[in-house]
Amino acid sequence: MNEPKTPAAGGGTPAQAGPYRGPSTAAPLRGVERVGIPRPLLWGFVAVFVYMVGDGVEISYLTDYLQRPDGGGLADDQASFATVTAYGIAVMIASWFSGTLSAIWGPRRVMWLGAGWWVVFEAVFLFLAVPSHSLAFIATVYGVRGFAYPLFAFAFLVWAQTVSPERMRGSVAGWFWFAFTGGLPTLGAGIAALAIGPLGMSLYATLVLSLVLVAVGGAIGSFAVREPQGLRPIADPGMARPRSYRRLAEGVDILWRDKRTLAGAVVRIVNTAPEFGFFAMLPFTFGTAHHHDGFLTAAQISTLTAIMYGANIAANLAFGVFGDRFGWRRTVTVFGCVGCAVATPLWYFASLASESFAVTVVLGCVYCVLLAGFVPLSALMPSMVRHKDKGAALAVLNFGAGGAAFVGPALVTVFHPVIGGGGVTVVFSVLYLAVAVVSTRLKDASDPGERRRAAAPGAAVSGSAA
Repeated sequence: MNEPKTPAAGGGTPAQAGPYRGPSTAAPLRGVERVGIPRPLLWGFVAVFVYMVGDGVEISYLTDYLQRPDGGGLADDQASFATVTAYGIAVMIASWFSGTLSAIWGPRRVMWLGAGWWVVFEAVFLFLAVPSHSLAFIATVYGVRGFAYPLFAFAFLVWAQTVSPERMRGSVAGWFWFAFTGGLPTLGAGIAALAIGPLGMSLYATLVLSLVLVAVGGAIGSFAVREPQGLRPIADPGMARPRSYRRLAEGVDILWRDKRTLAGAVVRIVNTAPEFGFFAMLPFTFGTAHHHDGFLTAAQISTLTAIMYGANIAANLAFGVFGDRFGWRRTVTVFGCVGCAVATPLWYFASLASESFAVTVVLGCVYCVLLAGFVPLSALMPSMVRHKDKGAALAVLNFGAGGAAFVGPALVTVFHPVIGGGGVTVVFSVLYLAVAVVSTRLKDASDPGERRRAAAPGAAVSGSAA
């Protein structure tokens, strides 16, 4: 007699009855769902894309701008502190809270917070902090603004993974990372180059343009997405509001209650740590920074970065769909971990040996394509835990994404002076092999690969009986 209480049998409209659960396993997919996008969340992906385009506008020139007399007037190390250290710490913290706050408030409210936070503190940064030429003021305001984009973008990832049917979760993860990386840094940097170059806009005006784009993306995400689960806490809905804030601390204990989430966090950190490390290292290994006799100009390194990220964006979609068929964990282990372990030294050493821009681009794209093999991890992590722990599991995943931005450059800082770029590359390859072993612990019955493996013996028995 409990069946009528389910949303599907409730008798109301989908918006009134409960969260979107997608078509049944047997029902054919229609419209945007055929490409892996849940219909009620379509505008959310658009919102993340536009928002991250705006956030990415400043990525290629902000440090340089803050050193100019008409900018912040900061010294080189001061500008780096403001844009990397202070900002990065805020991103890591907010990446965690995007999941835990979604468990308490519902992800849509966290997106509202992320949208408003960015606009308010960017306005303070542009109109008050930068004109002050004060390192303390600039670093504080810009660092605080770093809380914004993880709250907006990663809260939507929590939302999408929570309400999507299992058979679409890999595709949903692929579309999310397509929207995210398509904006930051790819199209964001492209728009900045267009605005500063052919359009002749000043650096300051381009920063104002980024504010406008983020406001538009925030508005779309705040008002155009109608899926009702977004306003509901992911945690137990019967939990009283004062007690619910214990979830901020309780979410941490999932790391030892379910060791698979800890393993997933380690895999997620290693996923993009070498990527961040490479881009910190390329100017003085492949390029001519610090008087190094490299073989690529600064313009070629910028072009290399754009092409590699373009390949990664396309591969994010492909591996999202592929993971729903091949299996989430198997895709992460085989293509993400082992694939990157091979592609990393191949790219680095073959590029240096050939000193060819074409070879560097092709092998760099191979690395970035295989990097997308980690995309199904975003579907696997929340599927391994109970419903009330999904926010905490995604918080761990998001924290790993933020932590990678620190671990990669830190490994370069520690090892490069001792063993050089080749040694650092070998360290990256060994890390990928290590997490290949760790990833074998990420097993769950909801994984398409595990379902097929479990169904195979049953199918054989049924065939024999028939």
